[in-house]
Amino acid sequence: MAAPRHRRPVNVPEPMDDTALPSPVAMDEIVALCKRRGFIFPSSEIYGGVGSTYDYGHYGVLLRGNVKAEWWRAMLTERDDIVALDSAIIQHPKVWEASGHVGGFSDPMVDCKTCKLRFREDKLDLGNCGRKPSKLPGEGPDCELTAARQFNLMFKTQVGPLEDSASTAYLRPETAQGIFINFKNVLQFSRKKPPFGIAQIGKSFRNEITTGNFIFRTREFEQMEMEFFCPPDEAPQWHQHWLDERMRWFVELGIRADNLLLRAHEADELSHYSSATSDIEYRFPMGFSELEGIANRGDFDLTQHAKHSGEKLEYFDQASGERYVPHVIEPAAGVDRATLAFLVDAYRVEQVEGRARTVLSLHPKLAPVKLAVLPLVNRDGMAERARRIYEEIKRRVGAEYDGGGSIGKRYRRQDEIGTPWCITIDGETADDDSVTLRDRDSLAQERVKIADLPALLADRLEAAWTSPQG
Repeated sequence: MAAPRHRRPVNVPEPMDDTALPSPVAMDEIVALCKRRGFIFPSSEIYGGVGSTYDYGHYGVLLRGNVKAEWWRAMLTERDDIVALDSAIIQHPKVWEASGHVGGFSDPMVDCKTCKLRFREDKLDLGNCGRKPSKLPGEGPDCELTAARQFNLMFKTQVGPLEDSASTAYLRPETAQGIFINFKNVLQFSRKKPPFGIAQIGKSFRNEITTGNFIFRTREFEQMEMEFFCPPDEAPQWHQHWLDERMRWFVELGIRADNLLLRAHEADELSHYSSATSDIEYRFPMGFSELEGIANRGDFDLTQHAKHSGEKLEYFDQASGERYVPHVIEPAAGVDRATLAFLVDAYRVEQVEGRARTVLSLHPKLAPVKLAVLPLVNRDGMAERARRIYEEIKRRVGAEYDGGGSIGKRYRRQDEIGTPWCITIDGETADDDSVTLRDRDSLAQERVKIADLPALLADRLEAAWTSPQG
C-alpha cells in the first residue's frame, strides 16, 4: 500500500516534525487518574471485570456529557440545516441485510492453539503473544495459529418469547442505518430539502475480536454521527466542507493542532460504498489513530434500503422537476474516543515550588466542574458563608463545594478534575464581600467581588481558549 497521505484543512496550523511520534503521555497515567478521580473505572470490577468494558463515574459522566453537548451545539445550535434523531438500538433484521452487515460485516480471526487467545489476522502487528507479551502473536516458540476465518462483529439477540430464526435480531453496530431508514419520515416533517443533515448520538455494539487501549476500542460504545444529504453533483464540495468543519471543532475545543492529522484513505482502503474517506487522527499514547471518519457514502445506503423495503427513498425538487437519490456525507465520531483524546491532550505534570502538580487543562466548556467554592478553613463562619455562595452560584454555572482537607490538597484535587477556576472564602470576605479567584492553568489569583462572579465566569466561558501547553 502506498504511504498514507496527510494534509491539513484551512486555518489549522502545520504540525511539528515529530508527527510520527506517540503522545508523551502514557496510557497508564490516564487510566490511573481516571480511576483515582472517579472518571472511568472497570465495569463489574467486584466480580473480576469484563474485558474492555468500563463504567463512567460522576466526573466522567459530566465530561462525556459536555463532549456530546458541544457536538450538538456544532450540529444544531450553530446551524439551521441539520435536524436531530434518536433511533432504536434494536431494528428490523432486514435493515442489516440491506446495509450489508449480515453478509459482510466481519473481520478475519485466528486462534492460538497454545494460549487460546484470539486475534485479528490483519492486526497481528498490534497484538501480544499470550505467553510472551514481548512477542507478536505467532512469533513465540510455542505459538500455533489457526487458519483465518471470518467472524461477524454483530451481537445477536432474540425478540419475543421464542428463540428461533424468526426471532433473531441484532444490536446495532452503528447508528447510521437508523438515520437512513428514517430519511423519508424526516423529509416529510422537517420541511428540509437537500442539502440538509440528520444527526444523532447513541450506543452501538460490536463484538470486536481485539479490544484494548482503555476506552479507545470497546465492544459497547457511543457514536456521534451525522448524515448530510445533498444533490449528487454537490457531494465533493460538501465532503471538503465537513473535513474542515470537523477538524475545526476539535481545535476550538482545545486539542492542539500538532496532535491532529487528516489522512485521506488510499483506493484499496476505501469501503465499497465510499468514493472518498478521510480520517481525523489523533496522537494517542499508542501513536496516531482514528478519532473521526468523514466519508462520501454516495447513494449506496438509500438505494439499498429502497431496494430491500420497496419504499422510494428519493427527493423530488418541485422547482426543477428533478427527482434524485441524494448522496450522503458522513462525519462519524466516537464519544468515548473523543473523550479519551481530550483527556490525553489536557493531561500534564509540572513542578510547582518543588512539588509535582498533575493538571487536566481541559477547555472550560468541557470541564466537568467549572468552579469550585472553597472555604479557607472550616471556622470563623467561613464554611457557612462559602456554602451560601455555592448555593447561589450553582444555579448559573456548574459548581462544586469542597471543604475537606487543607486548601493546598483541595486545589490539587480540583486541578486533577480539570476545574478551571476556584474561589476561596477567607477572613476578608466578611469585610468586603470579595473572594480570591484562582486560575487553574496560570495559577494567577485575583480578588473579585462576589456580585461580579456570575458575569465574569460567563464571559470567560465564552472567551476563546487555547491550551496552555501550546
